[in-house]
Amino acid sequence: MTKATRADGNADGRDHPRLPRTRQGSPPSLLLTLLGDYWWGHAEPLPSAALVELLADFGVSDVAARAALSRMVKHGLLETARSGRNTFHGLTPRAQTVLSDGAARIFSFGADDGEPWDGRWSVVAFSVPEANRSVREALRTRLRWLGFAPLYDALWVSPHEHHAEALAELVELGVTAATAFVATAPDLPATVPPQSAWDLDGLAGLYQAFVDTWEPTHAALGRGSIDPVDALVRRTELMDAWRAFPGLDPDLPASLLPPGWPRPRARELFLDTYERLGVPASARVREVIARHAPELADHVAQRSTPAAPPAPTGPTVR
Repeated sequence: MTKATRADGNADGRDHPRLPRTRQGSPPSLLLTLLGDYWWGHAEPLPSAALVELLADFGVSDVAARAALSRMVKHGLLETARSGRNTFHGLTPRAQTVLSDGAARIFSFGADDGEPWDGRWSVVAFSVPEANRSVREALRTRLRWLGFAPLYDALWVSPHEHHAEALAELVELGVTAATAFVATAPDLPATVPPQSAWDLDGLAGLYQAFVDTWEPTHAALGRGSIDPVDALVRRTELMDAWRAFPGLDPDLPASLLPPGWPRPRARELFLDTYERLGVPASARVREVIARHAPELADHVAQRSTPAAPPAPTGPTVR
């Protein structure tokens, strides 16, 4: 059984299904995060030199930065324009939609809606020839993004009513040998419970590692010891790290989770740290763009959390 415990950029469902696979912390991944955080909703292209300079803050060389821009153009996420000897890159309508949908998923992920779970599972079964590897990989990525995991090889389950979306993805990929339904799982001896499709111990470890990594940054914010360049780097890396979780965590109902589940703490830490880094980080982006296209600098806008919670307090769950 495949376990959803990998947090690197190759994990199934690591990114939104409409994005090309990007390794966490890679130049294309950083570019997507930067544009999604500070240039969302804008059709105006940015000077490629400004984007290259921003990536340099992350230690990315000019050659690697320009290669990342070319890759994103190839995947239909960026459009290229030229003015004299200068090259500009802007988000395509497809990229705008993808980033908007992805942000909605990322910021809503893990929020408690207060509704009790009704005990019903979405179940999807399908058949894809082993030889059609590209479709199998794409399907796994998309199903994981929707919160599914394989209970068995071609039988995927989710605790949420996402069967209609799953069927839509199957149809889009040309998979016709498939079915989806909603069911309950009786508590019978010698049966495999649906929640065993996920390695919850491994997932809890990833959340705790996230908390351990980002608590020092949150503490530094309280001391006012983060400058704009550092704020931009940390905020981008924070988003890059957090956006892995929607593809790893099915957002199981509380009744199916072990005691002391660490996701609420990790989510609070992410939202508050991300929000508080926003002002100095956006100032750095504005500074860089102003050097290359002063007329565009005022268009920079930090993406804010829907409702940033108060600073998290108390001990972490270990």
